[in-house]
Amino acid sequence: MNTMRRDFLKLTLGLAATCAAGSLARGADAEKKARKGGKRKKAAGGRKIPIGCQLYAVRSEFTKDVPGTLRTLGQMGYEGVEFWGYRGTPNVYKDAAGKDWSAAELKKLLDGNKLECCGIHLSVAALQDANLQTSIDNNKVLGNKYLNIASAQKEMESAESIKKFAEFLNRASDKAAAQQMLVGYHCHGGDFNKVGGRMAYEMLFEQLKPEVNMQVDIGHALKAGVDPIVYFKKFAGRAKTVHLREAEDKMFDSPGYQELFNVMETVAGTEWYIVEEEKGNNFDFSRQGIEKLRKLGK
Repeated sequence: MNTMRRDFLKLTLGLAATCAAGSLARGADAEKKARKGGKRKKAAGGRKIPIGCQLYAVRSEFTKDVPGTLRTLGQMGYEGVEFWGYRGTPNVYKDAAGKDWSAAELKKLLDGNKLECCGIHLSVAALQDANLQTSIDNNKVLGNKYLNIASAQKEMESAESIKKFAEFLNRASDKAAAQQMLVGYHCHGGDFNKVGGRMAYEMLFEQLKPEVNMQVDIGHALKAGVDPIVYFKKFAGRAKTVHLREAEDKMFDSPGYQELFNVMETVAGTEWYIVEEEKGNNFDFSRQGIEKLRKLGK
């Protein structure tokens, strides 16, 4: 082999090694960014769903120390938080000391603790025409697109009221969707009551547009004797955010919950898991929740 050929081969091999190293580095960097953004992929190809905390579950801490609570949740490993109690007002939250927190102030705290806003629980009034744009504007600042009515007991009492409520949610959904927002409804136990021989919750979502978020609270459903998998499959792709809560016979590591996770990750269209353990309203159960889920590889 002459000298020129040897030099050429050395140069070619060196360039190949450099390109391969660069490719590996870029791949590692992309994976790092994906982990940070809660968009990791499982080895088997399934989606890795980010985990948030419903702030109502730590309300005793949050109401007296907003910055400290968000810092603690970030340190626990939560990737997002969901606010509660919003009524379409100019400010998003009022703490125990009477301070009104604006969306901009809360967003700064979220960013500082590497947290996303993964939803907000609001009243029916917050989606009424007079307040809808304020609600949308505040959530744009928060970086949140999930506008979920937390409860509507009166609206779920009869077939007629359910029909009117569905029409209301559909109208609000159309207006919100034009600004890249998703309207939704969060279930409580009473939503699984029978109305005229049929389940109120099912009647509602049969009349709602597919774009309306079906925020299932697994704990409430199980307590009411309802299997959430039935609705995840019937309304496939519509459960964008789901509340995780353990039940006596279904803990996170139980076979029943493993089936739930599988359906949420393959059929339901779930984009966020949101932990809301209400056994206490301090940090204890929220910490236990995230630790259990991480041990399960979530």
